[in-house]
Amino acid sequence: MQNNPMQQELKITCFAKTRSGHPCKTSTVKGKKRCRMHGGAKGSGAPKGSKNALKHGYYTKENIAKRSEVHKLIKEWKTLSQELEGDY
Repeated sequence: MQNNPMQQELKITCFAKTRSGHPCKTSTVKGKKRCRMHGGAKGSGAPKGSKNALKHGYYTKENIAKRSEVHKLIKEWKTLSQELEGDY
């Protein structure tokens, strides 16, 4: 049983480049643009809301907002203290 040359032409090859700079010759995963070795078999990261990779929470939206509020308060405190020093 030989491979049909027409079926080989219909195969879509991976759009990734190998370490040597040549295009990858393997076929893509169904519905993806990459082969299984270049990331086609994986999803695109963890699903939304997944806490599996959360280590410390420093970069969560809530903590970023809290830090920016603290920075604003510090800036206001500095300007007020400079104004009060000028009054004496």
